Amino acid sequence: MNSPVHLITLGVTDLARTRAFYETVFGWPVSAASQDDVVFFKSGGVVVALYPLDKLADDAAVSPRTGSGFGGITLAHNVREKADVAPLIEKARAAGAVVTKPAQDAFWGGHHGYFADPEGYLWEIAWNPYFPFNEDRSLRLP
Repeated sequence: MNSPVHLITLGVTDLARTRAFYETVFGWPVSAASQDDVVFFKSGGVVVALYPLDKLADDAAVSPRTGSGFGGITLAHNVREKADVAPLIEKARAAGAVVTKPAQDAFWGGHHGYFADPEGYLWEIAWNPYFPFNEDRSLRLP
């Protein structure tokens, strides 16, 4: 089974500075899907997003790291159907993950949930009707 990583979101404290860094260092163009509080870059088959650290922590239902807490990064795996979110989160829980946010409708119009793997790395499992898949299962950004 091919289970690629689709989206890497980095929680940042200075969005403008970090956006400029990635544009300068990697030459990644900013996607038209970007908005005032979120920046999307296409990097090969992976989308890298920048989002305010406090908002990202709130979305995942965790506290920002102050020492050993949330480190400001989540990894995402997108699924083709809304109904695929909950079973995949349950599969992760059964394998030892801790569910931090059960599958639910998201404020941005999709459906998602979060789990922490056994090492504590956060994964979002999401169905996003605005980011369809290409034939190679990479995400198509507007």
